[in-house]
Amino acid sequence: MDSNRLLLACSISLCAIVGLWGVIDPEGLQAVAREIVDQYFVSRGWFVMLSVTIMLLFCLGLTFTRFGDIRLGADDDRPEYSTPTWIAMLFAAGMGVGLLFWAVAEPLTHFAFLKDKISVPEAADSALLATNFNWGIHAWAIYGTTALSIAYFSFRRGTPMLVSAPLKSLFPGEKWAWVVGWFSDFMAIAAIAIGVGGSIAMGVFQVADGVSVLAGTQTAAPWLVGLIFLVMVIAYIPPLMVDLSTGMAKLSNIAMSLAIALVAYTIIMGPTEFLMNSVIGGIGMYIADVIPAGFRTFTFYGDEVGRWFQDWTLTYMVWWIAWGPFVGVFVARISKGRTIREFVLGVLIGPTLFSTIWFGAFGGVGIFETLNGKGELLALTQTNVERMTFALLDRLPFATVTTLATILAAFLFIVTSVVSAAFVLGMFSTGGNQNPSVKIKVIWGGLLGVLGAAMLLSGSMSAVRTLIALGALPFVFITAMLFACLIKALILDNPKET
Repeated sequence: MDSNRLLLACSISLCAIVGLWGVIDPEGLQAVAREIVDQYFVSRGWFVMLSVTIMLLFCLGLTFTRFGDIRLGADDDRPEYSTPTWIAMLFAAGMGVGLLFWAVAEPLTHFAFLKDKISVPEAADSALLATNFNWGIHAWAIYGTTALSIAYFSFRRGTPMLVSAPLKSLFPGEKWAWVVGWFSDFMAIAAIAIGVGGSIAMGVFQVADGVSVLAGTQTAAPWLVGLIFLVMVIAYIPPLMVDLSTGMAKLSNIAMSLAIALVAYTIIMGPTEFLMNSVIGGIGMYIADVIPAGFRTFTFYGDEVGRWFQDWTLTYMVWWIAWGPFVGVFVARISKGRTIREFVLGVLIGPTLFSTIWFGAFGGVGIFETLNGKGELLALTQTNVERMTFALLDRLPFATVTTLATILAAFLFIVTSVVSAAFVLGMFSTGGNQNPSVKIKVIWGGLLGVLGAAMLLSGSMSAVRTLIALGALPFVFITAMLFACLIKALILDNPKET
């Protein structure tokens, strides 16, 4: 059996085992995952924060150096996709459904935790800052570093689009490099599959709750969750059977258009002056604190604050690392022809700015209501986070229309995530083939469905996030390896002119 077939067999087996374990014994899988993740966060949390902050500083630094002019491809190559379509595709692959799910829930959850420890105005500021940090430029630095490493080696050195390619390219013929590279590809597949399985569950939870809102019921019935999951699996199969530019690009543009319309509608129809102040103030605080926050580990704040930091910021950073190989390879695949400077600024600035506006608007409405004595949304943070975005929209005009738009956007974001993930998994499991066969993509789509079902049976978003973190832990070190390989290759391939 050659290495590609061995990789395919081992990765499919691992994903099937985890998926079946989650279906048969979800409580057991969750307990094991929680124990491992807790131990890792206690002992290696500092390494995670240091790594992602260094990646951010490195990416930003590249734009000011001579390396920023290097084109990802031949010197005469030009981008395959327009910049708006490119940003929509990378955003839809990277975190689309999560923004819809946590739009109101995360800022208000942080506010509920902080308001009894500091003053209410400070708690509101800190809640938005924590949310923006968790979803901001550090996440895209993880994606950007992974994508840039793979894109550079693929388009400038002609290697396959694999996580192992940089290492094998720099150390050809070295047995240790082959072993480490094979393991890196294997763990990348595991991280992608488990991470996307979690996103499927998150999206199904939200879509099911949106449908139950339209039906006038308090909670989504189990049969409804199952039905929506089945419809979603059926829906993402056809896009796997067509060209990437035909399926993924069009769906991404539609999903992004809906998201932009929703945030604009919320600002216009909500307390506009308050929300614009929330957005602008949030951007200002984020810019002022984004680098120092990357080195903050809350060592001296006690167990309660330490747990809050682990459950949110550390979990998110590891979550983005879990998605790093998937989003990284996908972004690399669609970025041929762009300069490193254009690539870095597009990947880091565009999505970060949008997510900051997004949380400033939706989180701002939640905080506005809470500060004005309406505590219904705040209470939902303890009972039903899946419903919070819909509960907020219900307070604005045309709630039925906006609820339908949110359900459709969430559905499309999940489909685009699965389509891009199955595409990347197909590439990984076929030796870096940039156009894997329909059969391979459909097989991976089915396995992602099994993992999504396992996540759904865990019964809670907390369990889903823990399982995603478990899949990503080994890749924390692999991401650092890719980072080092990229630095070495840039220096070797582009000696300074004298």
